[in-house]
Amino acid sequence: MTTAMRKTILLGAEFWNDSCSPKELAEAVAGGATGATSNPVIVHQVVKADPASWNPVIDALAHEHRSATDEEIAWKLIDEMAVRAAAILEPVFRETKGAKGFLSVQVNPKLYRDTARMVQHGKQLASLAPNIAIKAPCTEAGIAAMEELTAEGIHVNATVSFTLSQAVTVAEAIERGLGRAKQAGRDVSGMHPFVTIMVGRLDDHLQRVAAKEQITVDPGDLHWAGIAVFRKAYDLFRSRELRSRLLVAAYRHHLHWSELVGEDVIFSMPYAFWNQFNASGIEPERRIREPVDETRLARLLKRLPDFAKAYQEGALPVSQFTAYGASVHTLGQFGSAAQDLYSLVRERMLSLGC
Repeated sequence: MTTAMRKTILLGAEFWNDSCSPKELAEAVAGGATGATSNPVIVHQVVKADPASWNPVIDALAHEHRSATDEEIAWKLIDEMAVRAAAILEPVFRETKGAKGFLSVQVNPKLYRDTARMVQHGKQLASLAPNIAIKAPCTEAGIAAMEELTAEGIHVNATVSFTLSQAVTVAEAIERGLGRAKQAGRDVSGMHPFVTIMVGRLDDHLQRVAAKEQITVDPGDLHWAGIAVFRKAYDLFRSRELRSRLLVAAYRHHLHWSELVGEDVIFSMPYAFWNQFNASGIEPERRIREPVDETRLARLLKRLPDFAKAYQEGALPVSQFTAYGASVHTLGQFGSAAQDLYSLVRERMLSLGC
């Protein structure tokens, strides 16, 4: 049977599993997935869902590194999970000669202000396997880190990104990094940078703004905000020949998939969503270039200034990337989830008497 995900791939898109869970990833790869994602949030979820598999790993790490802190053990756990997930994707990486089969691994969320430490952590994570791309946030410091990592010949994936300004700014920084890499004698033909737009998190942010400021907005319009930003970014990336590939993340409903199908689009989908879409009966079509209804756009632009900041290039200065509401919310969640992972590891270590 040709599933909706396989039909999406036939239309020129790529499908990733938005988790590094080995069980989920193996099933996803069997269903056509050619990439995956890891971060502290995901690792925490994976360990909680399957303690029988991962508690022994924590135990072994705690015994091997007797003086390590809970945070240090947690990051060694993240490394171990990344190695296992990268191995599952390695045949795809090998068969496509390095064009696909990437595992995206995120630098420590608490480093979002520190370029040098993000670069340092990114290099360490990249050393775990040849098919790892380093995720860093679209903050001012994170964008500088991604340029530097690219110049060092390391694949990157921009995250904590919601706006056209962020997507274009980081793609241009990656272009500078590719230029520097080439000048240094590196072969950049095999480098594959990615830029994520978290479409659902933008929609969530606008819903929070509307509720807080008591702005009346058609709920249907809000479903199209992230789609509108992604489609505009897609057109700009292609017209300006930016080499980064755009990746859709943070799903809230099927439109975040069905309205964005097209060549070179990457869908990084949670396990539950891609299974839901496969069972939906929706026939995917190339819709990425279809314009969003002008009346919807006009209402969003008029009623929600934060949508205008997301949709209009240059409306959000680099200095405001971190303070943009969706960034604040997401960086806060990532930081809290990392702490949850540290707590989980600490409790396990204490139970062992470590």
